[in-house]
Amino acid sequence: MEGLPFDLTLVIVLAIVIILLSVLFTFVPVMLWISALAAGVKLGIFQLVGMRFRRVIPARVVNPQIKAVKAGLEIETNKLEGHYLAGGNVDRVVNALIAAQRANIDLTFERCAAIDLAGRDVLEAVQMSVNPKVIETPFIAGVAMDGIEVKAKARITVRANIDRLVGGAGEETIIARVGEGIVSTIGSSNHHKDVLENPDMISQTVLSKGLDSGTAFEILSIDIADIDIGKNIGAELQTDQADADKKIAQAKAEERRAMAVAQEQEMKARVEEMRAKVVEAEAEVPMAMAEALKSGNLGVMDYMNMKNVMADTDMRESIGKATGDNEEEHHDDDHKSGGSRNY
Repeated sequence: MEGLPFDLTLVIVLAIVIILLSVLFTFVPVMLWISALAAGVKLGIFQLVGMRFRRVIPARVVNPQIKAVKAGLEIETNKLEGHYLAGGNVDRVVNALIAAQRANIDLTFERCAAIDLAGRDVLEAVQMSVNPKVIETPFIAGVAMDGIEVKAKARITVRANIDRLVGGAGEETIIARVGEGIVSTIGSSNHHKDVLENPDMISQTVLSKGLDSGTAFEILSIDIADIDIGKNIGAELQTDQADADKKIAQAKAEERRAMAVAQEQEMKARVEEMRAKVVEAEAEVPMAMAEALKSGNLGVMDYMNMKNVMADTDMRESIGKATGDNEEEHHDDDHKSGGSRNY
């Protein structure tokens, strides 16, 4: 930098030094390295630089390691870094290991990391192992043998089973199994009053079935928090059945009525057809008689005799009808007067 004043050269040199130091302290976490050394964590400065190249945020690994060393846990930096690169939560795993150590729970780093990578909150699981959790079910309805609906709500006290956290079923499975046990217990009761008098039979029966099998929890107790009476399902079913039978009977009656109407219409059609044939035949009689008179097969006297016979027949029918009406009137009078006469 020949030709420049001394003061200007000094300023340029100082600026370059400051820029280099800023880049160095930004890329190399010197303060984090100093904190690790002060806490007794054996960590090299080049190891922190390597974390930068591996796209690992050094603070996410070093701070939990400092916490673990202060709690008396020896965890290798490579294990913590590998768990971070796998997508795990290093800080939560270290907190869970510290909590497990304080509670005398045998939990290794590999097991804890596997639980964390499985998507479960390992710290909450450790806390639940020490302090059991209460799960409350909604109202679960069951129908006793007498047809009365009984609704029950249960409180389930569970403790996390760390050995089954990976691959074990969750709270939803516990609630579903307990609900199934409540329904089956109520359904096997002869009378709904038996359930109301002794609700403990529900919890005892459900608890004896081993519902925590294959789950991530251990059921400690099942307590019936509330019980209530619902609808009379048996009566409603009988009412519905009676309505259905009534509708079926009405449908069958309507079917028979329709068939009767159809038969009546058919008979009327047949009668009209027969009447039409009779009218047609009667219309042919004068033509046949005229043809017979014309051909000589019927004489005039024969025709007159036939007309006389027909007139005589009509007269006899009229006389017989009048006589029958008079007899019916006399019979009605006798009945009105007491049914007897003296002659």
